[in-house]
Amino acid sequence: MRLPRSGAGWTIAVFGLLALLLGALGLIWPETQLRLLGFEVPAERAPGDYTGTFLTASSMASFNMGVYYLLAVATEWRPFYRFTVWFRLVTFTVFTIAVLSDVAPDRFFAVAVWEGLGAVATAAGLWWDARRAAQPTGSDGSVPVPASDAAR
Repeated sequence: MRLPRSGAGWTIAVFGLLALLLGALGLIWPETQLRLLGFEVPAERAPGDYTGTFLTASSMASFNMGVYYLLAVATEWRPFYRFTVWFRLVTFTVFTIAVLSDVAPDRFFAVAVWEGLGAVATAAGLWWDARRAAQPTGSDGSVPVPASDAAR
């Protein structure tokens, strides 16, 4: 896999790699994943408790999402980068509401913050990349002459 070619690409790559690794963690060591998120890990689950099933599904989704993000980096798929900014902000909002309404433990707010900061980092990377592209310079710091002007 090639390295990211832009600031925004690096933010997507970091998130993708972490999503992939945390998804794998949840599939291999689900109890560790639950503890990281601040959830209880009882010695035995009651009948009808589908925590393991849900964790398997969400871990697989995280793993797949990591692959999608890394694929977007490999192809420098910039519309995907922009798409993630808005939906990571939505995710931040939903996870924050889950913590504030006592649906999730307080430690789960770290996931919301991660999503929000990731969205802001990618937005900043997109802005920086656009600004850098708008001001092309040569290796000596000079502004290159467009090829159509150089022929005249």
